[in-house]
Formats: sequence, C-alpha cells, structure tokens
Amino acid sequence: MKIIKILIFLVVVLLSFNVAYSQNKNETNFIRVLLGENRPNSNSLERIKKVSAKAIVSGAAYQGEIELWKGDEGYFLINVVSLEEYVKGVVASEVGINWPIEALKAQAVLARTYAVAHIIRNRDKNFYDVTSSVFHQVYKGEVGNDEIERAVKDTQGEILTYNKEPIMAFYHACSVGKTEEPKEVFGRDYPYLKAVEVPFTPSPYTVWGKKISLEILQKALSMEKISKVEIVSHTNTGRVKEIKFLNGQNSKTIKATELRKLLKWSLLPSTMVTDIRFEEDGVVFEGHGYGHGVGMCQWCAFQMAQEGKNYREILQYFYSGTELSKINENN
Repeated sequence: MKIIKILIFLVVVLLSFNVAYSQNKNETNFIRVLLGENRPNSNSLERIKKVSAKAIVSGAAYQGEIELWKGDEGYFLINVVSLEEYVKGVVASEVGINWPIEALKAQAVLARTYAVAHIIRNRDKNFYDVTSSVFHQVYKGEVGNDEIERAVKDTQGEILTYNKEPIMAFYHACSVGKTEEPKEVFGRDYPYLKAVEVPFTPSPYTVWGKKISLEILQKALSMEKISKVEIVSHTNTGRVKEIKFLNGQNSKTIKATELRKLLKWSLLPSTMVTDIRFEEDGVVFEGHGYGHGVGMCQWCAFQMAQEGKNYREILQYFYSGTELSKINENN
C-alpha cells in the first residue's frame, strides 16, 4: 500500500501531563488537525493507533495525542491538541515571530475564530477539523516565543462573531491598494467582508515577478504548445479575473483564482497581476501582493500596529460589524 508521501518519524514519549480530550462534538477546547499536505478523498478510514506522543512531520514537531489512520489511499496522522496550543502554533507559522504585539493578537483571534468555525462545520462529518497546510491554516506545532505566548494569553478564548456566530475568518499575507471582495475568490458575499483600502507595507511581496515555465503551465492546464497569453477581465479591485491561454486556433479561458490553485498557489503569488509577457521558455507574470486578498492583510496589520493601532481596531477595520466574543459565551 502506498504510504503518504511525507516524512513521518513518530517518537512515542510519555508526556509530562496527561492529555485527555473529550470527543464531545460540541466542545471547542481541542482541535483535530490532519498533518501534512495530503487529504483523503474519502472518510472510509480506520483509526489503528492513538498515543501520547511527539510526531515529526516534514521537519515540524507536533505534541498532544497522535492518531494514525489507515485508508485505501494510505496512512494519515491526526494531531489532537488543545485549541490554545494550536493557536500559538498557527500564529508562529503564519506571521513573523518578532512582529508587533497588536498584530500578533489580531492574528491569534483570527486563527482561533477560523478554527472554531471549522470545528463546528466539520466535526460531525469528518475525521479531522482542519489541515496543517495552506488549505486551511499553516500549523507547524512547537514553534513560537514569549511575545506569541503573550498574544495568545491576552486574547484567550476570544473570537470574532457576527449575529452571535463565528465568522469565516479569511485572511492573507499581503494586499496592495485594496483587499479583494470574497465573491471573487469564494463565490459568495459576507456582510462583514468588504474590499477596503490598505496602507503601504514593507512586505517582500509588495512588488514581484515570477517566470513560470511553459512545461509547468501546459501540464497544469492540460494544453500543448501554448503560444500566447492574454488578460481577459479584472475584478472591481483591479485584480485579474480571467486569463486566456491560446494554442494556435484553440484557447482556454480560466479564472485567475483557479490558475493559482492549479499552480499550488505559491508559483503565482496573487491575482493582482499587472503585466504578462510571453517568452520562448515561459510566461513572466508581474504583480503585487501575496494570497487571495480577502479579509485581513497580515502585512497591513503589521503596519497598522506599527502606527499605534490596537488589535481590536485592526480587526474592526477588516471585518466591519463584527464583535469580539468569548467562546461559548452565548450558549
């Protein structure tokens, strides 16, 4: 049977505390994280082992309960960890550990909100709540520092809500000019998510250029001998909406958001593309920003914190009409 294609080294150790998590589906004090890049196409899996352990996956260390699941596609690891420990790991993985404390607090609230929303949505129909990859939130386990500990402690239990429900706390690395409207990325509007103007930031992705080989593009698009590329349309915020690839008399028009997905996101940093140049061995994309552009811009939060804004002000700016609530306070 094909083993999941990630480095898995499982070190079983007796932890200094007894990790015991209730399996009550309504509880949000713990979270079930699928480790690695691969997700099963089916929920027909069997749990074959559960230990209090440390798991090393692709160089990242995870502690808590570790479950080994077996399915038709191979083996999968689940890390069952307390929600607050998970939030620490997400904050450390998603933003710089030396960022301003108010930006770290804003990220902590969003990481917790995102997790709670997915626990509510996924736990009764899936064997995990979120993944450890960019598909959900990046979570690398045992990383962090005193400032992150402080940011998570100072916001403990806080989530963003709208009409007493946790919001879909989308966020991204960097926008330039404006953030994006959610319908352009996720196909629907949210009353608390609007395109907003953002400050200039010191992000390394403020301006970028990427050359993608024809071989990679042709494989991603299932096309042969691409000979021309054109921008077809833009969104209201100036991002590219559709791109046309031509092959002689044939052409394929694709949404820029879908192209990013086919290219595993990082090859095309964002859809805020300002220029496309066709060359003999590849296509050069130039643009601004990093990520889907919806919700809080992390580098903008960095800049706003540097300018004296607190985390409440930062969150309210990007998620208008929301409230800071404590988990389960409305129950």
